[in-house]
Amino acid sequence: MSEIDGELPDPALAAAVLEIESHAAVDGWDQKSRLYALVETAVLVEKEPALAAAMGLDESSAEGSFTPIEQEVDGATPFETVLSSIVWPDTVHGCAAVVERLVLPPSADGQIPDDAAEAQAFAAEHPDRQEVRIVAGVTRAGATYCALRLRAHDDDQSVVGGNELVPELVELLRATLEVDPDEEMRS
Repeated sequence: MSEIDGELPDPALAAAVLEIESHAAVDGWDQKSRLYALVETAVLVEKEPALAAAMGLDESSAEGSFTPIEQEVDGATPFETVLSSIVWPDTVHGCAAVVERLVLPPSADGQIPDDAAEAQAFAAEHPDRQEVRIVAGVTRAGATYCALRLRAHDDDQSVVGGNELVPELVELLRATLEVDPDEEMRS
């Protein structure tokens, strides 16, 4: 895996994102978007010992790591809409998402139609399109990490990682972790 960005990633978050990416790669391409809660493994081992044991986790594997827990996502609703409706409880220390998208070269920027359906058709038919799987993760502490795999280079050595590779998705995930000040006052 190659690294992009100058800033060092949070090792626990990077490990969780790469674990999720590896899991998604096993399932192949053309998958629905996925969402994961990231919980501190040490907390999971302490508070849910039976679940932790079933997952093969123990105190020695718990220190300084996150355990991704996949969430059910309504596939009929656009993923960005799903994300905008989520607020995680305090027990969730971060979250991650897996999405597949078509990307176009910068030379196509001025040619993309404004209409969403037309833009999607344009991208699907563009001769220089690339299919990419994106795994992005964020933590409440502010850490971010992303991993990208191109379908044209579908091997573990070609996965690219970095802290802010997909800023729009990172921001959508960050928003799910933000505490609503009105909710805090009611608590």
